[in-house]
Formats: sequence, C-alpha cells, structure tokens
Amino acid sequence: MRRLLILTAVAVCALLLTWYFRSATRTPDSSRQETFSVAQTLGGAAAPGYLRADKPRRFTFPADHGPHPGFRNEWWYFTGNLQTRDGRRFGYQLTFFKTALTPAAVLRASAWGTNEVYMAHFALTDVAGKKYRFAERFSRAALGLAGAGGNPLSVRLEDWTMLQTSPRPWGVRLTAAEPDFAVDFDLVSLKSEVLNGAGGLSRKGATPGNASYYYSIPRMATSGTIRIGTQRFAVSGLSWLDREWSTSALEPDQVGWDWFALQLDDGRDLMFYQLRRRDGSSDPFSGGNLVAADGRSTKLARDEVQLEVVSWWASPASGARYPAVWRLRVPGQGIALEVVPRLPEQELLTAFRYWEGAVEVRGLDGSPGGSGYLEMTGYQAAVEENKEPSR
Repeated sequence: MRRLLILTAVAVCALLLTWYFRSATRTPDSSRQETFSVAQTLGGAAAPGYLRADKPRRFTFPADHGPHPGFRNEWWYFTGNLQTRDGRRFGYQLTFFKTALTPAAVLRASAWGTNEVYMAHFALTDVAGKKYRFAERFSRAALGLAGAGGNPLSVRLEDWTMLQTSPRPWGVRLTAAEPDFAVDFDLVSLKSEVLNGAGGLSRKGATPGNASYYYSIPRMATSGTIRIGTQRFAVSGLSWLDREWSTSALEPDQVGWDWFALQLDDGRDLMFYQLRRRDGSSDPFSGGNLVAADGRSTKLARDEVQLEVVSWWASPASGARYPAVWRLRVPGQGIALEVVPRLPEQELLTAFRYWEGAVEVRGLDGSPGGSGYLEMTGYQAAVEENKEPSR
C-alpha cells in the first residue's frame, strides 16, 4: 500500500505541514525529535476541494509515473537488495513524498511561495558491516529546492533525485548522497506495471474515498555504486517501485500496517499488506498481489494469506517492539515462506518512526527463497499508549 504500504508510505499532510518552515533534517536526533503516527498522517477527513480516490480510473504509462495534481498525498517508493561480485550484500531505500497544502496552486508574489512540500527518506543497510544508516530531508517546491514533473520525468529534493532515462522499458537513475554514505543507481523495469487493488483502486476502509490509486513495478534490474565513507562498491541486483496517490486513506481504528515486497528466486513477486486495527486484529481491507514470472498478476484477498509472528525485536532507541521474524503462507498458491531481516536494527528514527529494511526470504515446504523489503508502521503507538502490541 504504502506503502507508507508502505500503503501509502509516509510523509504526509500533518507531518509535512508541521515541518514546513523548518530546515532539512540531515542527522535525525531521536532524543529530541517530535514524531507523528500513521493515524495523524494518513487518517482523518480531507479538506474540501481535493480529489479523491473514489472510483476506478484508466492508467496510462509512462505518464502516470509523474505527479497527479489535485490529490493531497503522493509518493515514489524505491527499495532494493543489491550485492557486489564477491557477495557483499546491501539494501537501500530512497523515497520521495509530496503533500499539497491546497487543492490547487495559489499565485503568490514571493519566490518562496508554494502549495507543495516534500519529504524524502534515504537509508542503506550494510549487511556485512552490520550497520544501518538513514537520513531525512524536507523542503518546499520553490526556488528549485524540490519538485516533480517534466519530460523526462524528474523527482527531486535538493540533490536527492530520480530522473527518467527511458520510457519503455521504464528506466530511471537514482542519486542520493550524505557525508558518510551515497548511492548512484541505474534501474530498468523487467516487468510491466502491476495495478493493485481493484484495477489500481486500493481501498483501505469502508469510508468512501479512503483509498489510493496504487501500482507497483515489482522487478527492476539495478546496477551502480554505493559509497560508505571513502569506500566504493560496484553492485547489482533488483529494486521494487511502489507508487501511490490519495487524499485520505486510513480509518480511525487503523493504527498501522505490515507491508511485504518479496522477489522470489523462481521469478515470482509477492506483495501483501496487512492493515492493523487498534485492537491488534487484521483489517479485512488488507490485500496484495502475486505476480508470475511472465508478469501476469493474481489478486490476493486477506483470507488467502496467513501471517504468523515467530519472534519480536525491541528497539533500544524508540522502545517500540516489532515482529522480528514472520511466516507467510499462501496455501492456494503453494507458497510457504519465512521472512527474516538482514539486520534486526533497520528502524528509521525520523519524524515518522517506522521499521523498513532488507529481508531474506527462506522457502519452507519446497517453496523458493528470495529477497525483499518489509515495512512495519504503527508499533510506536503501542509505546505511546503504554501498552504492548497485540500478538
């Protein structure tokens, strides 16, 4: 979903409005940083005038890779698992979030004036080095600081960028750099866009309009370089793109989600998100897709997927308690998997706190293994409410 899911992802209106006049946060300080919940950022009724994801629409590519004015929230969500020739593994996340402050652009005399603000998250998992690095930035769509659009398409927040390099197959270049880590990747789609939900309309709840337009490119060939300090690594592997835009998504009793994006060794790709209610139960609007090696997709309803938490991990930084190992089964498709983080500590201590990281997929009962990404949000709410998340 997001996604953030992942649904529908993660920096959105309340969060970005609060940070609108603050400078970029490049080195998050968890000891003094204000945080926001999923309910604050994706819940609630939208102000009048915004477009709503309330009916099916026709998708057109590559045009729909670009921005969609009139909606409040939109994101471009890249994650991937890469390795060097000698097998050193890395995971990465580079995500851009756009929030409209008004339904339509407002003419302002100041060059600083805008009706759009942006947030971006950049993270790198160094498996062998047992180190997780992350950064976050905020800016406004003014003076060239941030923006999305153009032909070829560009999405940027300062010098973190996504630039389209080819329309079909769709290709992009991703670049992002911090003082101690950086990436420079070329991505090319190996499968076509997959529409999630009902033809791309992904409902998150019973309230009309609590939905997003949502598609994925589940498999993108990726190559390039990673820098850690002064060391550079040539890497290759697979990336996943999630795209969503909406105006409101979550119901009042939905506190978060668990989002799985798994690339299996037999060429299949599995996306599933579990929306969690305040009482810990799984919401019936949870769902996903299974994409065959030839690109054909099969919709997965909530009752077709079985999720089991095998163990838990407690964050020493935030106090949140996250599932550490999952078992995921799709009996009707003969799939049985164990999903294990490459590193336990892949928590983003940003304004919106959540766990997102590279995972190993271990096949059970003859199922293939693979790699992927897992996002878990809303677990901080249990800490703030002084109670344990439901098992």
